[in-house]
Amino acid sequence: MDRLFRPVLALIATMALIVALMLGLPASAIAQAGPPAEVSAQISQAEADLRSADRALDNGASRSERDTLRAKVTAAQQAARAAATSLQPQLDQMDARISGLGPVAKGTTEAPDIQRERKRLEQSRAAIDSAIKRGRLIDVEAQQLIDEIQRNRAEELNEELSTRLHSPLTPDFWSAVLGALPRDLRRVDTFLRDGGEQIALTWRRGVPWQALLGLTLGLVLAFPARLKLRQIGQRYLIGTAPGHRIRRSGFALWRLLVGTIMPLLGALALAQGVRWSNLLPARWEELIDGFVVASGLSAFTVSVFGALLMRQQPTWRVAPIADETAQRLRGLIWPLAIIAFASILLDSFNRAIGASAAAQLAAEVVEALLHVIWIGVFLLLLGRLRAQRAERGEATAGGTGLGAFMLVAWALVLVALLGLAVGYISLSLFVVRLIIWVVLLSAATYLLMSGADDVATTVFSRNSRLGLTLVRSVGLRPSLVDQFGVLLSGALRLTLALLTLGLLMTPFGGGEGLTSLFGRLGALSQGVELGGIAISPGAIIRSMVVLALGLAIVRAFMGWLDGRYLPATDLDGSGRNSVSLVARYVGVALAIIWALASLGIGVERIALLLSALSVGIGFGLQAITQNFVSGLILLAERPIKIGDLIRVGTDEGDVKRISVRSTEITLADHSTLIVPNSELITKSVLNKTLASPLGRLQIQFSVPIEVDADRVIAIMNRLFEEEAAVLDDPAPRAFIDAITDGRILFNCFAHVPSPRDAYGARSNILRKLLGRLREDGIDIGTVAQRLELAPGDYARFSAPNAELDCPAEAKSPDAR
Repeated sequence: MDRLFRPVLALIATMALIVALMLGLPASAIAQAGPPAEVSAQISQAEADLRSADRALDNGASRSERDTLRAKVTAAQQAARAAATSLQPQLDQMDARISGLGPVAKGTTEAPDIQRERKRLEQSRAAIDSAIKRGRLIDVEAQQLIDEIQRNRAEELNEELSTRLHSPLTPDFWSAVLGALPRDLRRVDTFLRDGGEQIALTWRRGVPWQALLGLTLGLVLAFPARLKLRQIGQRYLIGTAPGHRIRRSGFALWRLLVGTIMPLLGALALAQGVRWSNLLPARWEELIDGFVVASGLSAFTVSVFGALLMRQQPTWRVAPIADETAQRLRGLIWPLAIIAFASILLDSFNRAIGASAAAQLAAEVVEALLHVIWIGVFLLLLGRLRAQRAERGEATAGGTGLGAFMLVAWALVLVALLGLAVGYISLSLFVVRLIIWVVLLSAATYLLMSGADDVATTVFSRNSRLGLTLVRSVGLRPSLVDQFGVLLSGALRLTLALLTLGLLMTPFGGGEGLTSLFGRLGALSQGVELGGIAISPGAIIRSMVVLALGLAIVRAFMGWLDGRYLPATDLDGSGRNSVSLVARYVGVALAIIWALASLGIGVERIALLLSALSVGIGFGLQAITQNFVSGLILLAERPIKIGDLIRVGTDEGDVKRISVRSTEITLADHSTLIVPNSELITKSVLNKTLASPLGRLQIQFSVPIEVDADRVIAIMNRLFEEEAAVLDDPAPRAFIDAITDGRILFNCFAHVPSPRDAYGARSNILRKLLGRLREDGIDIGTVAQRLELAPGDYARFSAPNAELDCPAEAKSPDAR
């Protein structure tokens, strides 16, 4: 459990940086490069470190020693790589200078000074080239050593997890513990007696003021100083931080940082005081170190859950947690911290006294059982709270994600219990430690992500002080400031997510994080090889996990893109839809390629597969390909956008959705017309809102020629003014279209904000026009139709069969 402390330090450093940014503290990183004369010495030192690490591995280094060696090899690799990179410009300069001298012409002799210069340049170039090659070789060898160390760690972890011992439910297990108990008790007695004798000897020499000072300083740091710093941070945030969100996140991170560092510093002060006063013997050093680690991890556990729940200050709570949930979960924090503290301290005590393997195994069983009980109580309490909220009809926080986590956690708890029952104690302990570490890491990451998002989106906002300065001084658009804040927030949160993935397996021997885990999954079975591709259960599982992870990342990215970034842009709904669709398909394609690559199918194999399927795609999927290409053209050229009013054939409606295969159109009867994209590209489509969103209405009628035309035009102008939907610009107009058959024909036009408003506005104006003309006694209608018969012989119409011979026009009653 003490290996958890190293990633905790990394989290503390990250939190310190974010809190410093939020509080406005300056943070700078100064990178200094050595002079060119030291580059060769730097490569030689890296080579010497690499050789010493290689020899140490050959001598059989322990796990902790291998961690140190891995850090040493990584530093040597980075130093050699940086040296080789820094020498490359010098090599290019040497090549340019030698090229400037030109080749030696055949049959000629160069001047002595040119010969000396050429020789000097060639010697310098050879030295620089040799140093670059040495640096690259050291880089390759260091990577091989790192891979070897990682393989050894993975093999040890696999061997440890797959080792089966006596079950705690069998008499053999307890017989071994009882058999080793007398010797373990003697070791404990010797250990305590040596400590007591050393304490008595130190007190006889004088008062161990260093230890008393360390104890006093430790208590002050752990309690009053921690509380005072928390209050100071809260007052500072209230007085200086802009906006409630930054104050809330800043206080949570400050509480987490102070609550972790101050008890840790107190434990370090106590331990250092004990060492300086020589109060305890040397063999107690292991226990002292364990006490420091246990104090730090326990403080981190209490502070991270305290900052997340904020039981006494619910208005400062970052997470959307109900007060009832915070109150109920608060009681589980200190038991978990005590279990972690006791587990680390007991493990350090067993190592310090040299306890038997049976005693250490019994301690691991107790630790695993206590963690299983705590996890079970936590899950039961969480499930009961969710059930009570569901019964009251309240929305449950977390949704599907929390439900999936609880289901997986219950499955892992069952695996841990089953492992304890059958004798896989290391596996059971690994599972429960992993659950606890994931919970702690997730809580800390959530606080860090919330803080990063609040800082980025608040500082870089169009309404913030910095945002107003950028808009007024630099001339940036306000939307660009908002976009930068959202992008910065996404970049910070992505960095934190990658850091979390890297720290996930670090305490358990997985220094490479997720890559190491996938490597171990792939090593479970060799499988079979088909066409140069290794197909195995481990590879399939790895590919499925990678695909699920890739799709989850795409989904999270699309949620951020649609919900955060695109609303901060100046794009309309159609533009956002186009960007969202392209990003979604590109993301899914990349996730699939990533999954295939993890399965061993490279990009070149995918290209060969696509070329083999191209013929089938050309013939069998021609229509789908045509629609797909047409959809890309629609998204790129945007002749039709979401919300446009279009007419396809005899159907007219609003564009609801545009995908890469088809377009959905909502008709007037609320039905949906799905049109293939190729129809919209290859055929005529009437888009009533493409060039202008305005709509036009037209009214035609006639009045008798005796009516005053100016009076009718005035009536129409007043009706246009009274109609709210009619626009003033362009102004409505009324025209005399024609004078025919004793009537005056009027043709009137007006514009409305949208074509969708034209029909209703036209109906209102016609209704008022009828009433107004009726009040004024003006007849309204159309030109009368008159039928005249030409002169001719009408006698035949009176014959018996005249109906058979008469023209069609004469059969009309009006004609007779």
